[in-house]
Amino acid sequence: MKGITIIGGGNLGKAIAEGLISSAFCKPSAITITKRNINDLSPLKLKGVMVLNDNKLAINKADIILLCVKPFQAKEVLHEISKTLKPNQIIISCVSGVSIDELEKSINKKCKVVRAMPNTAMAIKQSMTCLSFTTTDEKTTKYIQSIFNAIGKTIVIDEKLMDAATVLGACGTAFALRYIRANIQAGIEIGFDAKTARLIAAQTVKGAADLLLINGTHPEEEIDKVTTPKGVTITGLNQMEHNGLSSSIIKGITESYKKILNH
Repeated sequence: MKGITIIGGGNLGKAIAEGLISSAFCKPSAITITKRNINDLSPLKLKGVMVLNDNKLAINKADIILLCVKPFQAKEVLHEISKTLKPNQIIISCVSGVSIDELEKSINKKCKVVRAMPNTAMAIKQSMTCLSFTTTDEKTTKYIQSIFNAIGKTIVIDEKLMDAATVLGACGTAFALRYIRANIQAGIEIGFDAKTARLIAAQTVKGAADLLLINGTHPEEEIDKVTTPKGVTITGLNQMEHNGLSSSIIKGITESYKKILNH
């Protein structure tokens, strides 16, 4: 069993640990996670995860090191652990906006470096993770994919698209949830209690997404199936478009992308 160390026990790091445990990818004892305030990681410790506040100690026996810190912390953390790193260790960076080249320069050692951009749905094994490799061998590539396949779906992309993947796949969770929240608010206004509106809205969006994933269809194909001439669906859709629904979503995503480029 390979040892996995997660540096950074924030929301992302904890979600990865929870996902790996719930998917039975590895035993909790194979996972080490770090954070300055280890009390925040008590639930993981109770499950058998090793919890530490010393990054250098945490990576000592690790085969895989997952970097889950904030972008401004990445270089400092890598510099901190660089002398402790071994050439056979694999670093998987989940840090947005920091290239593989920058990571390698911070390490200054011949370790394999990979970038990954998952999202917080990994805690329930529903993440969409984009991966980018440079010089890793096929065996390593497959193993890293297996880690993230255990907590959702993966796709390998060119590194130049990783910033875009961050916006579409990671920020996209918040964008989708804001849409669902608006549905819930509207549901309450037209007569449902909050709990019922939440269930209907969330399951409807989940079903709509599954139609595309399972059938491999385009959204417009599925929309056409529920829109009839002079019907209530097309009336609602047109009103939303008149008020800029698609334009607002596109603008929000592209503005987030500009922000990450200028970070």
